[in-house]
Parts: sequence; structure tokens; C-alpha cells
Amino acid sequence: MAARLLLRSAVRAATTCRAAGVPALTRGMGAGGIPTDEEQATGLEKKIMNAMKEGKDPYSTMKPKGYAGSKADPHLVPSITNKRIVGCICEEDNTVVVWFWLHEGEAQRCPSCGAHYQLVAHELPH
Repeated sequence: MAARLLLRSAVRAATTCRAAGVPALTRGMGAGGIPTDEEQATGLEKKIMNAMKEGKDPYSTMKPKGYAGSKADPHLVPSITNKRIVGCICEEDNTVVVWFWLHEGEAQRCPSCGAHYQLVAHELPH
């Protein structure tokens, strides 16, 4: 008899707790899955992602294109002014950097190795 009483009271307690009907909390990713990087990007990161989709590299985050360094295909050096100082490591294992001023206009040669460089106009992304 006592066992039945305990069993009934335990069943009642369990059913009354469940009957309260507390709504389950839903998580944001429960409905649509995990958001992608594009969906959760904001601010500067979003601007960079949109520019990369368009094929632009606004903050020079990608590796620059390799150039031959000849007069026909010079190394392009971006600058916001009409001149810029350039450092050329003439040989792969060289420890000396040859510095020279590069001015706007035609391609100029490195005084040591003869590689050609050309200044191109560059606007700041802000």
C-alpha cells in the first residue's frame, strides 16, 4: 500500500512538472544551420569580402602578381604620390638592398641589376 502511494505521488509530481509547458529555447542556427562567413561578416571584413567577389584587392591582402622586370613588362609599384623609394634585392640570396627613387612616368631601371620598375597611381581604400 505504501509503495502504491509513493508510486502515485512520484507519477503526479513528474506529470505536473511536464504539464507546465515551458517552451524550449530555439537557437539561431537551429532553424537554418550554421551561418556562413559571408552571413556573419560585418564592417571592414564584409567590405573586403565584397571587394574580393568583384575581383578587387582593396587592402593588398593577396600575393602580388609576378612581373618579368623587363622594359615591356616592368614591376608595378603602387604609390599615392608622384614618387616612391624602392628597394631591389638584385639576387635571390643577396643580403644587400639597393635603394633608389622611382618617379612617375616611364619605367626606370635598377642601377645595380637593370630590372625595370614603373610607378602606378594608387588610391587609398578609405
